Amino acid sequence: MMRGERAENNFRNGYNCTQAIVLAFLDDMKADRETLLAAAHPFGGGMGRLRLTCGAVTGAAMCLGLFFPELKKSELYALVQEFSKRFEEKNGSIVCGQLLSGAGIKTDTSPAAETRTAEYYKKRPCPLLIRDAAELLEEMLTERGVLKD
Repeated sequence: MMRGERAENNFRNGYNCTQAIVLAFLDDMKADRETLLAAAHPFGGGMGRLRLTCGAVTGAAMCLGLFFPELKKSELYALVQEFSKRFEEKNGSIVCGQLLSGAGIKTDTSPAAETRTAEYYKKRPCPLLIRDAAELLEEMLTERGVLKD
């Protein structure tokens, strides 16, 4: 299973957007699963449902930090910006609220998470956005020799 499909399945199995991404790359990182899940937990819904930066983008940024711990801050920021640019070019934005409203979904910012139902998954662009994020991250990591084809 490719990482994009794995990330989408993670989301469909109840993980938030950020967790779905980091779990898709867990086997390639030196990171503890439970710690990583806990660290990624508050970033769903564009960070605590504030609808800011898409959780899939945040998850990719977390992965970049874990894959490249030796980089200087400005070098890592450049990678995050490159990823964000690729994601935005493909999806129109990196902002959760804009991505949802573009799909006709009301951007509720209450802290109460929505119940995950078949209808929830059907109406949201999130599964495909998560898949895109994982595929773009996999592409970047492969280009840099971190992952093998």
